[in-house]
Amino acid sequence: MSYFITFEGIEGVGKSTQCQLLAKKLQDTLKKNVVRTREPGGTELGEALREVLLSPEVPPMSEMSELLLMFAARAEHLARVIKPALANGNIVLCDRFTDASFAYQGGGRGVDHKQIENLENLVQGSFTPDMTILLDMDVELGLARAAARSNKDRFESEKAQFFQRVRAAYLHRAEAQPKRFVTINANNSAEDIGHQIYTAVCEKFKW
Repeated sequence: MSYFITFEGIEGVGKSTQCQLLAKKLQDTLKKNVVRTREPGGTELGEALREVLLSPEVPPMSEMSELLLMFAARAEHLARVIKPALANGNIVLCDRFTDASFAYQGGGRGVDHKQIENLENLVQGSFTPDMTILLDMDVELGLARAAARSNKDRFESEKAQFFQRVRAAYLHRAEAQPKRFVTINANNSAEDIGHQIYTAVCEKFKW
């Protein structure tokens, strides 16, 4: 069976690390075929759009332009990577997906959620992740961790209030969809978080 698992959370929560750890665990322990990818990105076009969306040197863009670029990258990602990988029987792990649009462009930027839903339906139809792992952390700690690892990108340069809204949107979606979401405290050690994620995934899919 193929499954689509996504990782979500604000800056600095360790999504990329945990995605990598879970992939290794599934491959080494359960002998699963795993494809890791990310959004925005995952394809040649998606990575080019990622540069535009994240670069602090790109002139300011409207909220709707940002949202449309995200979904353009997502449409290509689904067509070129995610759906083919699932069709071939792989477990697909993705660092961010559509929940990020609801959190960042919806919660953070204030774009009407109905407009995001319309794009979601257009690009994805009924396609949704089988499981979403939300790594939750205090905004101040997350931003401090993000700042320590690299130069700030366009999103990381936003003020703390922006990320408070993003975090609240994530938590609201997790509360509204408890069957899909697993929320994990990202303040713990990477090893402990990884163990919690692996246990939750195995329980979810009866592995």
